Amino acid sequence: QVQLVESGGGLVQAGGSLRLSCAASGRTFSDYNIGWFRQSPGKERETVAAISWNGADKYAASSVEGRFTISRDNAKNTVSLQMNSLKPEDTGVYYCNYVHWSTKTWLHDSWGQGTQVTVSS
Repeated sequence: QVQLVESGGGLVQAGGSLRLSCAASGRTFSDYNIGWFRQSPGKERETVAAISWNGADKYAASSVEGRFTISRDNAKNTVSLQMNSLKPEDTGVYYCNYVHWSTKTWLHDSWGQGTQVTVSS
């Protein structure tokens, strides 16, 4: 299984932007649908965005649609999440993982360390 490593989080003021990166180590992950998920304090883990294996199809949760953009570069084995107009409710730990395209849920219950995003008001 290809390991996925998240990076790019940080502390930002409301209205600011961050760009998260998900890098694959080991074999290429260009055959896989990939998603970004977040765990916010006191809430269950939720799907934020997802992208199909070739980048042709994208999904964004209604709470982030129009603000977050997912993209991938299979040549570099990376999936990115550009987050604009950040809100305090976007605060949480962000993870990338393989995704079930039909349900937009994670395919494997195995998680990396994630990257912390904190949005101050």
